[in-house]
Amino acid sequence: MPSRDVVVSLRRVVKDYSGLRPLRVDALDVHEGQVVAVVGVDQMMAEVLVDLITAAIAPDTGDVIVFGQSTKEIGDRDAWLTTLDQFGLLTERAVLLEQLTVEQNLALPFSLALDELSTEVRQRVQKLAVEIGLEQSLAARTASLSAASRLRVRLGRALALAPRVLLAEHPNATLTDAEQASFAADFSQIAKTRGAASVVLTASRTFARAVADDVFVLQPATGVLTPSSGWRRWFT
Repeated sequence: MPSRDVVVSLRRVVKDYSGLRPLRVDALDVHEGQVVAVVGVDQMMAEVLVDLITAAIAPDTGDVIVFGQSTKEIGDRDAWLTTLDQFGLLTERAVLLEQLTVEQNLALPFSLALDELSTEVRQRVQKLAVEIGLEQSLAARTASLSAASRLRVRLGRALALAPRVLLAEHPNATLTDAEQASFAADFSQIAKTRGAASVVLTASRTFARAVADDVFVLQPATGVLTPSSGWRRWFT
């Protein structure tokens, strides 16, 4: 089997964010096409880790390397935005426009002309909606959606510009067990079909084992990531 490039690498990273202790990650490599889940990070820690990977913030010590370049070497805003475009962010921090329809929310990455979508944009949105399982909900107001459907809208937005890496912050937090099973299966399949690397941050080992190829548990005091024992896809 051919080797795959490392697209995200962290080495001896420490970042103080005024929590109980600094975020520490001793070593993590994510290869292209690999789905990794990390258990043991709370919501705030997850946000800090995503911000480190996307170069929104810099580590206090250590190195974050994305697509072969240290984030410390990203010299200006334009270079940072070019790097950021290669990430898809699945996070509650991504604001949904409640008064708009699912179709309009999914169209946002493609166009700001939301009242009259072009044929090209509408076709791209419809294809995206099929992929995330919301093709029957395009006309629905986003405010009326369930938590599971809102998560899928956010997933569609994260996927829209064909990112090389998906980063997910506690995506299962608001889902029932049945919804977690469905979402884990769909997320994993989408990532594999697209060939996107993914890092899923979650508090649930069960969800982690269902969604990811490789599951690691973060030891917060040392930053060591240990492989989760008893790996299997619990929901399948």
